[in-house]
Amino acid sequence: MKYKIIILVLLAGLLIACGKKKLPILGERAVDVKTVNGQEVIDTIYQTVPDFSLTNQDGKIIDQNTINGKIYVADFFFVTCPTICPRMKKNLLTVYEAFKGNPNILFLSHTIDPEHDSVAVLKNFAERLGADSKQWHFLTGNRDSIYELATHGYYATALPDSTEPGGYVHSGGLILIDKNRRVRGIYDGTSEKDTKTLMEDMELLLNEKE
Repeated sequence: MKYKIIILVLLAGLLIACGKKKLPILGERAVDVKTVNGQEVIDTIYQTVPDFSLTNQDGKIIDQNTINGKIYVADFFFVTCPTICPRMKKNLLTVYEAFKGNPNILFLSHTIDPEHDSVAVLKNFAERLGADSKQWHFLTGNRDSIYELATHGYYATALPDSTEPGGYVHSGGLILIDKNRRVRGIYDGTSEKDTKTLMEDMELLLNEKE
């Protein structure tokens, strides 16, 4: 008999395995219990970032095939953001510089203001940061699709709000995704301490064995 138990894990402590720090897997998980050759077998199916299709600063389509088998850091921002975005991008740039040129790591920054943040605007923004479009993708696309991806893929907040500076409210998280598209950590993008922890955890994922 096969059944599923859905467990929501939004915050998890760090696990210890073989004497080494192991990152948690965040999100929903389904536990499938079935009988194989008379033996009970338990399989855990973890929630993954859903399929998507967005456009980067070079006008190229970026989708799940782009990130396949790679570790990446995702965030949500908008170019005209007057509050937390500049600090987030400063810290994320530090992470980018630390892993620049590593073929196993990508960065995906999603605009939450696609009406303003066109391909050309994102191109200019990326160039001012010194970001290589082969590794750091600044993404735009359908606004509702981006908001849906933020909420249900990355546990991030992204909403228009006329009462907020800049007209939007969004979380400042830097979200770490493993090569299987599972969320492994969410870090305060305005915190230098959290940024350092993110870099340490990225190293762990690079060396993690299934």
